[in-house]
Amino acid sequence: MGLFMKKKRIIAFIVCAVLLFGTFACLCMAAGAAETTASEGGSWIDDIVAQFKLNFIDKDRWKSLLGGLWNTLRITFFAALLGIAIGVIVAAVRSTYDNNKENMKHNKSVGYYILGFFNGICKIYLTIIRGTPVVVQLLIIYFIIFASSTNDILIATLAFGINSGAYVAEILRGGIMAIDKGQFEAGRSIGFNYVKTMIYIIIPQVLKNVLPTLLNEVIVLLKETSVAGYVGVVDLTRAGNAIRGATFSAFMPLIAVALIYLAIVMLLTWIVGIIERRLRKSER
Repeated sequence: MGLFMKKKRIIAFIVCAVLLFGTFACLCMAAGAAETTASEGGSWIDDIVAQFKLNFIDKDRWKSLLGGLWNTLRITFFAALLGIAIGVIVAAVRSTYDNNKENMKHNKSVGYYILGFFNGICKIYLTIIRGTPVVVQLLIIYFIIFASSTNDILIATLAFGINSGAYVAEILRGGIMAIDKGQFEAGRSIGFNYVKTMIYIIIPQVLKNVLPTLLNEVIVLLKETSVAGYVGVVDLTRAGNAIRGATFSAFMPLIAVALIYLAIVMLLTWIVGIIERRLRKSER
């Protein structure tokens, strides 16, 4: 019965996606016909076909969209990995400081000052990254910090990864601080130190709680990469805009870009929904 319900949900998802794409395709065709000059004696279908051929077939312009999609996915994937790595480090420093500062201060431990120093750096990082637009950060990293570099993809990945790391850090820190302090005490009562308590008791619970939020952050990151064209990266958005500039036809290439983003986001949202349902079942 459970397998049947899963198959039923998958089929429903596919049908909805097909209907949605069909609707957008019809709108795309209608608008393409409206923005072209009808040839004498020709039908509107001929105009739609001509527009499609002009925007995607001629000069293999569809390959530009495919290359832009590949660059977008690469940047998103590696930026997400970098953001998670940065977020884990920052969240660990900040939560460790918040949970242990009173004891370390009371014992006048050297670790209190060391950890306090790194906590201060993390707070500055979070303030700057969360307080400035990602486009400005991208431009600063490209034109100032790495002005001599020609690897646009790497620079964009670094910029988006650093930006995402700030938000991932706060997601993870919130998850850690939400865990009852009795869990820490339980770990110490069985002989675990703070690090082992975090690894074996706290982190598994945190990941279970924040995993859907982290996946939603990846979805946001995917859409944020659409500004990578500001530094010359031929991502999906820039590829669609380049087709528009070459053909002087805006609707079809830009709607195609929107549909591709929509399809990816729908797929990721569907995956997030599956994970959330499984997590809820495991709680029972």
